[in-house]
Amino acid sequence: MVATIVGTGLIGGSLAISMKEKGVVNWIIGVDQREENLQKAQELKIIDEGVSSIKDAMQRSKLIILAIPVDALLQILPSVMDNAGPEHVIMDVGSTKEKILQLVAGHPNRGRFVAAHPMAGTEYSGPEAAIKNLFTQKTMVLCDVKNSDEDALEVVENMVDKLQMRLVYMNAVEHDLHTAYISHISHITSFALALTVLEKEKEQGRIFELASGGFESTVRLAKSSPDMWVPIFKHNRHNVLDVLDEHINQLQQMKQLLENEDYETFYKLIQKSNKIRKILK
Repeated sequence: MVATIVGTGLIGGSLAISMKEKGVVNWIIGVDQREENLQKAQELKIIDEGVSSIKDAMQRSKLIILAIPVDALLQILPSVMDNAGPEHVIMDVGSTKEKILQLVAGHPNRGRFVAAHPMAGTEYSGPEAAIKNLFTQKTMVLCDVKNSDEDALEVVENMVDKLQMRLVYMNAVEHDLHTAYISHISHITSFALALTVLEKEKEQGRIFELASGGFESTVRLAKSSPDMWVPIFKHNRHNVLDVLDEHINQLQQMKQLLENEDYETFYKLIQKSNKIRKILK
């Protein structure tokens, strides 16, 4: 099978590596708005060839994977759907789903589209960030599959199985709510923490001399690209605001306990937070 991957960065590139290695496809065409990304992806043997036209690539491909930021995805998806035939499977890997699925609702080729989100990644971007086995034992969420043609869905499900991923089915609204709580809040908190420490570092000058594993793991996500994350926050704004309200409430509660020197209640609060161990083992 020939696949086209639009976007040859971390997710698109890692998918290309894994699909080729696991025998999902035997030829991969890369499409990227940055010529240097295509050249680097070919040098690293992530893709077999690079082209500038999605339409031309589609003429030779069965599977088309859109691995680009949500804003860009929303711009190109209509034309990709317009050019889709019964032989095509169109799949996105965007981190939000509601607006994407609203966009394709009612399109005559809607059945050829499968909305997917691999719950995997790192803080790095670009073709150099692509790695083997990024998706092994990770979760792939498929959304609103009742609106996808059975054969198109089967292609994606078979790919997920060969990549050794867990499969979860959700509707778009449910997906966007849950990702706000387990992914989007982690990133926005990390960005805020990095800004906090960078601001204090101006005053103190030697903060980073003390930084070790704990700080690094907490702030690691702040290295993530704004090109990817601003569109995610934009298109999942109402859910992110909801979780931010709760997060700020928790921080204010902790601040109040410290101000009041109520360490007994603070102890109980941390004990309560430790219950996360039962979920994240």
